[in-house]
Amino acid sequence: MSTDTSKDAAASGISPAGTTRATIAARFERLPLSRWHVTVRLIVGVVTFFEAFDQLLIAYALPELRDEWQLSTGDATAVLTVGSAGMLVGALLSGRLADRYGRVKVIAYCVAASGLVSLALTACTSLTPFLALRFVQGLAIGGEVPVAAAFISEITRSFKRGRFVLLYELVFPAGLTIGALVAAWVVPAAGWRVMFAVAAVPGLLAFLVQRKVPESPRWLAERGRLEEADAVMTGIEAKVSAATGEPLPRPAGPVPTAQEPVAAATATPAERAATGVRGLFTGRYRRRTLVVGAIWFTGYFVNYGVTSWLPSIYKDEYGLTLSDALLYSTVTSVAGLLGCLIVALTVDVLGRRRIFAICLGASAALLLTLAALGAGTPAEVLIWTSLSAVGFFGSNICLYLYTPELYPTRMRALGCSVGGAVNRLGVILGPILVGVVYAAGDSVAAVFMMLGGVALVGAVVAGTLAEETANRPLEEISP
Repeated sequence: MSTDTSKDAAASGISPAGTTRATIAARFERLPLSRWHVTVRLIVGVVTFFEAFDQLLIAYALPELRDEWQLSTGDATAVLTVGSAGMLVGALLSGRLADRYGRVKVIAYCVAASGLVSLALTACTSLTPFLALRFVQGLAIGGEVPVAAAFISEITRSFKRGRFVLLYELVFPAGLTIGALVAAWVVPAAGWRVMFAVAAVPGLLAFLVQRKVPESPRWLAERGRLEEADAVMTGIEAKVSAATGEPLPRPAGPVPTAQEPVAAATATPAERAATGVRGLFTGRYRRRTLVVGAIWFTGYFVNYGVTSWLPSIYKDEYGLTLSDALLYSTVTSVAGLLGCLIVALTVDVLGRRRIFAICLGASAALLLTLAALGAGTPAEVLIWTSLSAVGFFGSNICLYLYTPELYPTRMRALGCSVGGAVNRLGVILGPILVGVVYAAGDSVAAVFMMLGGVALVGAVVAGTLAEETANRPLEEISP
């Protein structure tokens, strides 16, 4: 370690030789939010923004693809879901890789791969290569998003963590919304290939991530790389101190970990040793995994059941032009973004459990009301699905905050990736079952009845079984 680094470490009140997982956690707890936090959040956020942008494009390209390649309803469903299948696999793989090799490397490689595949998609002239490439792109998108959520949680202190993390997570629905706005203009005017070409450019951000974003000190300490963890943490402390213009307070004391249990973080021997997929179902983590998995599944089943088919429903069922169908669908996405902002500003006050119960419960009531009204006009569908989107978008964004809180550092990325994989099951099955009901010739109201029922199940599970985590240190929640 250099002389300057050693001086910085001494100024922080922590000696490199005394670095442990607990002291790293305590050093994060005393850091005020600063320009450094915002800069890192911005860089990782831009990456996540464009992953969301890529993810949504297929729904807006689908009407044109159906006409160009004469796709059947089954083909259209495959186009909508194959990327989600890739995301499911990518989420499972990325969690293991990020827990073993680091958060930042996985994020950078995933965004680079996604950009390259977007470029390759522009050359497709038939369905089969298009589906293959969308699956590969799904691997990259599914890998980046949960790992980024774990990373942002690990660099944030417990006080008002919800607001800080969710203001970062807003970039994902913002990417969906801006993707919708851009696609609604570009696809009718220039075609779907131009849209995917635009989506390829952000792959260059991989270089920025590698150069500007430090590895998580919590992860480094967990892997036993204590000198590196201390060096990175010392650099962060120096940047935060420079940004605030004030010296940092001394750490209040080690935050409890599995090796240093206290009354606030008691853990059984099995829980302290829990790791890997089996660890997600050990002791207290079993209930957490089942509950958060149910919320992931129901929330995203409803989200993508609604948003994936809206452009086609507006066009085929109500006779709207392609431009109008895309515009109506975009209004729903904008409403969802508003819901995400509301949740970001209230989650530390209301708590995670209440947010899930309120948001999914309200979405269920609104979708069931739309079904009861018969969904007879496009205006009815626009109004009620947009109001519902405020709820299910808000619930879903909160999952990116909640899931990393439920697991210790040694399996945090894996826990997030399993949540991401379950969300992909919802993303796959939602559009498939909507397609089945829609193709069967039932009324559109039946589609919204089914979606409302699923949202209601999620609200009940969250309201009765979810554990509250607001404003608690990560090491206290998950020993």
